[in-house]
Formats: sequence, structure tokens, C-alpha cells
Amino acid sequence: MTEIKETTAQVQEQSFEESLARLEEIVRAMEAGDLPLEQAIAEFQEGMSLARVCREKLDQAEQKIQMLVQESGQLVKKPFTTTEE
Repeated sequence: MTEIKETTAQVQEQSFEESLARLEEIVRAMEAGDLPLEQAIAEFQEGMSLARVCREKLDQAEQKIQMLVQESGQLVKKPFTTTEE
């Protein structure tokens, strides 16, 4: 259990880009289907942790963007949209 806590702490210290890159590596390895069961389970656990941390970082970034939107001198909460949407 200590190993999982250490991994989670390490993941939270990584940048979003680093976490996402590692998550993509895990997905590729699992899709290849060549991992032994124990390693697949460990990779799955790490992947779930990475996915949660990435989601939290995206949520935090979205909150910051919403807070920075100003309208008529007042902060107005607006959803973030891209030009692609």
C-alpha cells in the first residue's frame, strides 16, 4: 500500500503533460496485450491514478480560466470554449 501512496504523490508532482504521456504509454502497453497479469493490474492502477490526476488538473485549469473572464469590470463565470467547438 505504501508503494501506491508513493506513486500517487509522484504523479501529483508531475506536470499534466508528463502524466498524460505516461498514461498513453500504459494504454499502448495494455492494448498490446503482452503484459503478465500482475503487471497489467499494476499498470491499470497507475493508469487510473494518472487519469484522476489529469482530470483534477484540467478542472483546476478550467476554474482559473473561468475566474479570469471579465465582463463590465466584474468577474463573470463563463464556460471555456475553443474555436473548434
